[in-house]
Amino acid sequence: MEINLLLILVVAAFALGACPFSIWIGRWFLKKDVRDYGDANPGAWNVFLAGGHKAGWLALFLDIAKGVPIVALASLFFDLPMPAVFTVGISAILGHAFSPLLRFRGGKAVAVTYGVLVALPQREIFVLMAIFMFLGFLFIEVRAWIIMLGPLGSLIYFLITGTTSAELFFLLAIILVFTIKNYPDLRTKPGHQGIVIRWLYTIKR
Repeated sequence: MEINLLLILVVAAFALGACPFSIWIGRWFLKKDVRDYGDANPGAWNVFLAGGHKAGWLALFLDIAKGVPIVALASLFFDLPMPAVFTVGISAILGHAFSPLLRFRGGKAVAVTYGVLVALPQREIFVLMAIFMFLGFLFIEVRAWIIMLGPLGSLIYFLITGTTSAELFFLLAIILVFTIKNYPDLRTKPGHQGIVIRWLYTIKR
């Protein structure tokens, strides 16, 4: 019975993750295809670039939120073991990154990943990824490397301090998805002057 329940939750998480809210909001509110802007990614950032701050915040909220409910159900309502909960979370991330509704050309899955992390009963991964990504904003120029620093730094931390194989599998899955979605930009050097450092330098001038 638990296997059948897990399969249902995995499919549901993937289906919800696959919903391209940023594309839909861009069409409904801005009458634009957000993939014509920025990095051509079907994500909330390009909704902002398309010219709609309210629409952008709504898209960001929905992209985060769609990672929450099915993972929360698996964890809080059905009380599934953590390996199963992580599997449901990965399914939501994969749904966004490889949405069948977009011919498997989905977004970069950063927002939905943080939605999944919010729903996990273990808060340590969320805190670590947020800290490492903030450090990326301080010291790294290329956005793709800032994104990668979150799960990479967390993985290194857990390898040093010790953790379960389920957590390592979860982080490795995130790293794999982020690598695939950001591969062209990851071929460039990270740089050493982050966004926040450049901003502070501009203020001083």
